[in-house]
Amino acid sequence: MEGVVNLQLSTKSVGVFEAFYNSVKPIQLISSNIEVVKPGKVPSGKTEIPFEFPLLVKGNKVLYETYHGVFVNIQYTLRCDMKRSLLAKDLSKTCEFMVHSLPQKGKLPPNPVDFTITPETLQNIKERSAPPKFLIRGRLNSTNCVITQPLTGELVVESSEVPIKSIELQLVRVETCGCAEGYAREATEIQNIQIAEGDVCHSLPIPIYMVFPRLFTCPTLETTNFKVEFEVNVVMVLHDDHLITENFPLKLCRV
Repeated sequence: MEGVVNLQLSTKSVGVFEAFYNSVKPIQLISSNIEVVKPGKVPSGKTEIPFEFPLLVKGNKVLYETYHGVFVNIQYTLRCDMKRSLLAKDLSKTCEFMVHSLPQKGKLPPNPVDFTITPETLQNIKERSAPPKFLIRGRLNSTNCVITQPLTGELVVESSEVPIKSIELQLVRVETCGCAEGYAREATEIQNIQIAEGDVCHSLPIPIYMVFPRLFTCPTLETTNFKVEFEVNVVMVLHDDHLITENFPLKLCRV
């Protein structure tokens, strides 16, 4: 049985952070071997061999929740090896099992966020020409999210000079790998959900509803060598191909 955190640098960070190579070695959280059957013959037919492993971590390590990311991977696997006689090939089978982190004690306080998006609130406008006029209001019911419950809220398009093509919700993972020498921070998309198609009715509430995918999210994690954080983008695409994005950091936890 083995539990490992695999850290990987993106290609654009490799040249800049060569000092990182020591800090991005796999971090072993748990490792254990047991012999379940003594040498001998296995009788013909179906043979079931019970076994159990205590989940005891190495040293002061912590059992993090199973997570499959791009630059951070937390995986727990069982491998069964069957040694056979000289002329027969040894058999081996590996299987992944899931680990959930311990639930957070106490209630999670909701953190509702009301937002308004207008041309004046936009940052990082690359074009010199002024963006078209629009007004969007909305609310996320909480940015402190229970991982087993959906992210909810609503969005209202009050006005827009240019017809709308699409409104989308984009869930983003922000993975940070590094050490004292510096950090490499990478944001990548997990999923994109379209919540409205075409030029929607103005002043009509559009529900926001997003379920967190199990393997690709985990409770927000911060350690000395890596961090896993999550954000959601509300994205509006206009018919003239203007792309308007509003970003909200999320805190995920298990209760």
